[in-house]
Amino acid sequence: MSQINTQVLSFLQESSIHKKVLLGAGLLIGAAILWPTHQQVLPQRIPIDLDIDALVSQISSTVATEAVSVVKPDFDKSIISGDTLSGLFVQAGVDQQTMYRVLEADLNILALDTLKPGNEIKFWLDDKGELEKLELYFSAARQVVFSRFDDGSYNVDEINIEGIWQNRAVAGEIQGSFYLSAKRMGLDSGEIQRIESLLKEKLNFARDLRAGDSFSVLMSDQYIDGSMTGASDILGVSIQRGRSHINAYQNSDGNFYDEKGQSLARAFQRIPLQRNYRISSSFNPHRHHPVTGRTSPHNGTDFATPIGTKVIAPGDGIVSLVTDHRFAGKYVVIEHGNKYRTRYLHLSKALVHKGQRVSRGQVIALSGNTGRITGPHLHYEFHVNGRPVNPMKANIPMASQLSRKQMNSFEQLVQVRQMMMGQS
Repeated sequence: MSQINTQVLSFLQESSIHKKVLLGAGLLIGAAILWPTHQQVLPQRIPIDLDIDALVSQISSTVATEAVSVVKPDFDKSIISGDTLSGLFVQAGVDQQTMYRVLEADLNILALDTLKPGNEIKFWLDDKGELEKLELYFSAARQVVFSRFDDGSYNVDEINIEGIWQNRAVAGEIQGSFYLSAKRMGLDSGEIQRIESLLKEKLNFARDLRAGDSFSVLMSDQYIDGSMTGASDILGVSIQRGRSHINAYQNSDGNFYDEKGQSLARAFQRIPLQRNYRISSSFNPHRHHPVTGRTSPHNGTDFATPIGTKVIAPGDGIVSLVTDHRFAGKYVVIEHGNKYRTRYLHLSKALVHKGQRVSRGQVIALSGNTGRITGPHLHYEFHVNGRPVNPMKANIPMASQLSRKQMNSFEQLVQVRQMMMGQS
């Protein structure tokens, strides 16, 4: 090593390199002197040639294998017409008592009653063949998952993904019926039905429209990961009939008004009863179960009503479900436009049927004592955009006309939507 140092110093003395080179050479000499002669662990990183593509492939393969072993359900079925809940549990090899425990957990959401053809149901079983997890897949935007607790009961989680909403303008002329004309321009049956329901008080679609009349609709479609989920919303509708026109625009409160701020539907009333009754249990999303200590939300308001008390619709709408549940008893669901939904549980009798139009104040059922309850009462739920709210306090449409203050922002909204719809 000393010989190497002497040679290096001799070389540097003979050269006329700049002083900076001399300094650099000195550093090199110091490094040579201190360089270890045996292997030791160094704190700094050492570059190593890696086959990145091969490593990524191996890691991806391992992760994919592990994911499949964890995620793959033991029974997976797309719902078809004629399927029953009990039949699906039998096919999955899950006994009836377990199904009842799942139904009990579903009392706060009532998702199992809403399964329809095209939805998907998945079962995961443990090593003993017991149901560990159950998933209901309604769309990319909504899933409901049941998972088992240690005591054999089940928890339920509702997953709602907002996604991205994109506007879509549709316009055309009436050639034949409105239904066929709108269908040709890209609206589906459900969207057309909602438009007809929205304007039913102002227009008879079968009688009042003529060839050459025109229409314009502004829709909003939901996308998740770049794909449409099938969920859509009506933002504005305008129908031109000769020199007159009919229009409706959705306001920020979810209700529809014409361009003068007049509501197209009668406003809601707070209580779905003809007179006030004592509230026996209030809305409480954070209620704790007195025995288990777990959070068990009470998503509705309970009224202490005698059996046979008349239950009325708090607003105009369409009945979407009439059924009988082991724990919820007989119950009715009403859809009020695109944004609002109401539920009525533990009824003794339903006085409406699925698909029926109802008006505010119309008697729809009689209260009762059905399902798993300790005494007669009406359990009433009010949902906004699929989520339960307190109907006694929620900001829901309570007036048939917008106030002067509300009109300022509404007029600006109408102007923007008319431009998007191609109207002057």
